[in-house]
Amino acid sequence: MQKQLGTWLVIGALMMSCAASVTAQPQDDHGQNHQAQNHQNMYDRGRSEGWYKKGGHVPAEYNGGSYAVDDWRGQHLRQPPRGYHYVRSDNGDFLLVAITTGVIASIIASH
Repeated sequence: MQKQLGTWLVIGALMMSCAASVTAQPQDDHGQNHQAQNHQNMYDRGRSEGWYKKGGHVPAEYNGGSYAVDDWRGQHLRQPPRGYHYVRSDNGDFLLVAITTGVIASIIASH
């Protein structure tokens, strides 16, 4: 009896941990995970909201992380001025962005 109870406790714990990991993923109203689709939306979102232009403000979620370009030499870009870094959009453009404010200083079109 104790062996069977222990088995059920282990199964229950596994089921609860699986359910917790599934609900931790960002989902839309239809339950679809869009975490991997962020790069597909930056350019379109920026155009529709009006910030994808010189002088526009990049939202915080795009000003770093996987969007930040660490290897600017490898991308054939000039060294960014102090306080700026490059951010790559989904369409391949490079945005020179002020690190603290998120203001776009320039947009370098992809080749």
